[in-house]
Amino acid sequence: MSKIKLASALGLSAVLTLSACDELQDPNNPNRNAQSGALIGAAAGAALGTVIGNDDRQRQNVALGAVLGTAVGAAVGSNLDRQEAELRQQMGPDTQIVNTGEQLIVTMPQDILFAVDSAQLSGGLRSDLTTLAASLNRYPNSVINVIGHTDNTGSAGYNQDLSARRAQAVSAVLINAGVNPQRIRSIGRGEDAPIASNLTPEGRSLNRRVEITITPTG
Repeated sequence: MSKIKLASALGLSAVLTLSACDELQDPNNPNRNAQSGALIGAAAGAALGTVIGNDDRQRQNVALGAVLGTAVGAAVGSNLDRQEAELRQQMGPDTQIVNTGEQLIVTMPQDILFAVDSAQLSGGLRSDLTTLAASLNRYPNSVINVIGHTDNTGSAGYNQDLSARRAQAVSAVLINAGVNPQRIRSIGRGEDAPIASNLTPEGRSLNRRVEITITPTG
């Protein structure tokens, strides 16, 4: 690689990285995760480049790794932003969606999904699950964890079993809607991961939930 091409490659990566840094702080920026992905990809690509080769060859690898990593990271982040926007538009208000920049976390309250002490899905939010399945099929390059949570009412063992059966019930709906079962893992967390106090009815209601994490694989 000539010095001119090397400088151009480094310059492109630097421009993209600086641009992303300037805008990542804006919570209203719809491309924030694409830019975050570009930053992560550039750093990872550059780090990989340093492992291969020495001196001039190493500098070339750093430049190429940074540029390629920027492009791949930006593409992954852009898909995540786009999928988030579509889900927010298509799913109902009872479903919460959080975009961490590395994955989407879709949270559904168990009180609507299931009757008390039951792992049989009710009608509530079932349409949201089929909408989610359609989205997962449109964006196939991801893995999905379906995680059941409970409050601390009852024994820990019972809550663990109930949360696992509820996670499996949600996974079954996604699979029946066409999502590849090899992408999905069902996990029961029982009462181990509360997000609110179990000392109040409101807090216990928040803790009874199913979280579906969507993590891009590239």
